[in-house]
Amino acid sequence: MTHQDRVSPQGRMARRLAPVSLRAGLVSLLLLTLGVPAIASSSLPTATRDRPTPASTAQIPASARVLYVNPARGDDSSSAGGSEANAYRTITYALRQASANTVIQLAPGTYSRDSGEVFPLTIPAGVILRGDESNKGQTVLIVGGGTYLSPSWGGQSVAVRAEKTASVRGVTISNTADSRGTGLWVEDGTPVIRNNTFTNSRRDGILIAGSANPTIADNVFVRNGGNGLSVTRAAQGQIENNVFQSTGFGIAVGGTSAPRLASNRVIENVDGIYVNDNARPVLRGNTIERNTRDGVVATINAQPDLGTADDPGENILRNNGRYDLHNATRTNTIVAVGNDINRDRIVGKVDFVATSIPSSGSFSDVTGHWAEAYIAALASQDIIAGFPDGTFRPSEPVTRAQFAAIVAKAFNPAPQRGATTFSDIRSGYWATQVIQTAYRGGFLAGYPGNIFRPEQRIPRVQILVALANGLGLSPTNTNVLSVYQDGAQIPSYAVGPVTAATERQLVVNYPTATQLNPNREATRAEVAALVYQALVNAGKAEPIDSPYVVKP
Repeated sequence: MTHQDRVSPQGRMARRLAPVSLRAGLVSLLLLTLGVPAIASSSLPTATRDRPTPASTAQIPASARVLYVNPARGDDSSSAGGSEANAYRTITYALRQASANTVIQLAPGTYSRDSGEVFPLTIPAGVILRGDESNKGQTVLIVGGGTYLSPSWGGQSVAVRAEKTASVRGVTISNTADSRGTGLWVEDGTPVIRNNTFTNSRRDGILIAGSANPTIADNVFVRNGGNGLSVTRAAQGQIENNVFQSTGFGIAVGGTSAPRLASNRVIENVDGIYVNDNARPVLRGNTIERNTRDGVVATINAQPDLGTADDPGENILRNNGRYDLHNATRTNTIVAVGNDINRDRIVGKVDFVATSIPSSGSFSDVTGHWAEAYIAALASQDIIAGFPDGTFRPSEPVTRAQFAAIVAKAFNPAPQRGATTFSDIRSGYWATQVIQTAYRGGFLAGYPGNIFRPEQRIPRVQILVALANGLGLSPTNTNVLSVYQDGAQIPSYAVGPVTAATERQLVVNYPTATQLNPNREATRAEVAALVYQALVNAGKAEPIDSPYVVKP
């Protein structure tokens, strides 16, 4: 097959697919999809790991202002909006009144041009648009589209646009207004899109563009004309626990984007996950089955990560119509370690060898890097490793499970407490043992509800708390935190451990030593530097001179 046999995720797919039938009606379709699928229920996967973990619905922040909207009984007037009984009529009007820390609570009904909406609906930073999360918005329908001039893609037809720290929860979004219609558009920031349904949009359910890094979790994408989800340009994103069904490409990943796709069900599409351009998505724990053509496709210069020796893929790729894994790139080899996959249904170069990458410390992409010395030192001790292509990828994020593995190797801590069982760590999960080692050694703990969130990208502050707690460091003077320009951003639970870590010179901040960025996701380079400094403090490594070590 030639590259010309495929199209870009933003190309000709919508024209090539048969038109999506709308005759059943949106509500009927959603009831079928979310309850008894339109496809015979006996054909759906039955294994427990195939099904998304039920998501808890978000609570309205206690300090938030709540605006109510009801398309049937509401009134767009200055005296309305304060209660369910006295609601606004349109989301459009409510958005004009909303500021940060506002929840727009939607009553069941259809929000469209006929009810007075003006599209696209733009959800500003700090605003939550909320319908009914418990049924993924099947009774709260947003239907329509309008012109949005994207900095990345030019003029587009969009129903809803989520900005920066906006959140969209518990609604159904459908853009049938244009042949290139997109349901929800994310261009920048870190919006949270959770517990929604995206259906019957003419092109994409969601399109992520620019440098956006959203969380897309616990949603249903079904019967969209082109792609369920498109990730483009230099975007990232945590895409987890979603269902992608009965669409052209379930997920399309292009540009130089590098999203993490974890624990999704991608079933009964034309192609399950289509990766092109120079995209480098990470696939972990997904079920990709019964797509009519291919399960995972890589074209042009794409390099999907389907698992390494240190971080197995745990994807299920089975029973797809032609190939389960199709590497259509000319020169790239896809590394796919630790997956459930039929090797007879693979075409192209694929490496299944579960061998560790030589840890000589010489990586092609860290020469001259600010953390080069830290990376080389840990690699020489086999605490961290690189990738099969000889790179370390210092700017990529680290999950909590991966950090647990690094801690276990670096410190091999003696147990300080008994083992525990985390409800979201399934039997046979690759990091179960190292998570227990880090937990029993006092380095890591779980979240309320006895969950661990192993695939969550770990923020810098959690690393500092883990290292300080694991080493048993106690703070002496919290005034030391005044060295940080952004010290006020340190969460209250972390003040003591971060103080202790700062006093003992565990903290490494690049490019500005006085800028902590506590809540930003840590990179592989930053983890290497912080862990190395902790080893120095424990007397297990020699100091490395660096201008980025914080010395209060």
